[in-house]
Amino acid sequence: MKNETVSTLNELIETLKDGKDGFETAAGDVQDVRVKAVFSEFAQQRSRFAGELQAEVMRFGGEPEKTGSTTAAIHRGWISLKSALGGGEKSILNEAERGEDSAVKSYEKAIQANLSPDVAGVVRRQFAEVKKAHDRVRDLRDSWK
Repeated sequence: MKNETVSTLNELIETLKDGKDGFETAAGDVQDVRVKAVFSEFAQQRSRFAGELQAEVMRFGGEPEKTGSTTAAIHRGWISLKSALGGGEKSILNEAERGEDSAVKSYEKAIQANLSPDVAGVVRRQFAEVKKAHDRVRDLRDSWK
């Protein structure tokens, strides 16, 4: 159970680091102050969540993940490219929502894992917030002209 817990949490940490970096990149690329503020807020949230899970990994005697994935670096590059090509806010919001779909799936997978009740509680609490963030990004995207 210990190894599965550490592995599951490290996968979520990677997802959270990806999200933090993606939201920071997107916040730098958008012009709209409202969207910029939402992206900055979510970048901070993901950083906080990753820190929480890193502490849990250490509590289980594991080595916490410290970086995001290679896929995310490519994804962030795509956001920048799309923005540079004049894709604008709508394109960036589309990409952000796609990233959030991935985060939701990662949490859904983690919830199915064999985690101790206390760790599962942390994961479920974070999942509820990640799901709210996903829906907020989707609603922002849908409201964009």
